[in-house]
Amino acid sequence: MLSARAESVLKSIVGQYIATAKPVSSASVIDGCGLEVCSATVRNEMVRLEQDDYIIRPHHSAGAIPSDKGYRYYVESLKGVELPVAEQFMISHLFHQVEGELEEWLSLTVALLAQWVHNIAVITSPRSAACRFHHLELVSLQGPMALAVLILRGAKVKQQLITFDEPMSQADLTAITSRVNVAYSSLTRSQIRGKKMELSPGERQATDCLVKMMKAEDWQEYEDSYLDGLHFMLEQPEFTHGQRAQSLMELVEQRRLGRVIIPEEMTEQGVKVVIGRENRVDVIRDYSVVVSHYGLPEEAVGTIGVVGPTRMPYERAISAISYLSSVMSTLVAELYGREIPPGPAMTSGN
Repeated sequence: MLSARAESVLKSIVGQYIATAKPVSSASVIDGCGLEVCSATVRNEMVRLEQDDYIIRPHHSAGAIPSDKGYRYYVESLKGVELPVAEQFMISHLFHQVEGELEEWLSLTVALLAQWVHNIAVITSPRSAACRFHHLELVSLQGPMALAVLILRGAKVKQQLITFDEPMSQADLTAITSRVNVAYSSLTRSQIRGKKMELSPGERQATDCLVKMMKAEDWQEYEDSYLDGLHFMLEQPEFTHGQRAQSLMELVEQRRLGRVIIPEEMTEQGVKVVIGRENRVDVIRDYSVVVSHYGLPEEAVGTIGVVGPTRMPYERAISAISYLSSVMSTLVAELYGREIPPGPAMTSGN
């Protein structure tokens, strides 16, 4: 934990850099943090923050910019932020003006979010909840090779070849599936991953295989997404030369951005913030993602998020996504004739 003074200095650096995109000098920190201390004290705090990897200085005399670690500390301090009441009323009014159709709600949501945070906003259509394991069969083929036949709840069948580390007889494979089928009955892939049990090497490989198959099934519909705000992001100083955004634009063109921004195991409710190299996909490790689920748990769930440079207005993004996900959850609940779920809270982490 940082001292109160160091935290004030760091927050001043993060806030000013987010606003200006320019390295922050010690003089600017003194003006911005409200501390009644001398300039030497502030410079010493900045030296310690640099030594602890919260800030970066291109060279000794340069101003400071936040590191991913510095942004993470800043984001953790934002828990509980809410969108101003006036903007909440404005959102409510706008949603009452559009037709009561899902497509209209999705288009309005990304347009509003992109306008507020001046970065890319994306939302996926609500879809059925994560697939659930029903049954696995392993059929011996030759030596260590076998055919994995995975049956999901709802009678969906998936097949994939699996190569074990050593030859497996049909009896060996049957023993593996007997234990797996009992242990994983009706579980989602995240629940399977989180299950604490001792596995043999063969059982571990079979588990890895079925989890990958379930993951592919869970993610196959993320291309069905609505996107807005690419022009806002490209206007940011980070993208003036164009090269940095090329890979991200390819994801947009291929309609894969909705899939890529979802954290690997996002199961909890609330807003999740993933900063820079915390992202699991190389293409977006120069970016930050603020994302949340919305809808009806276990029935119809979508994802709403923002993608932008790590120099992102996190407070505005978090509060806007938190409120919009709550609004969309209410609308989806009404569409399905269900009780309105509670609004989301903020969480963060990798």
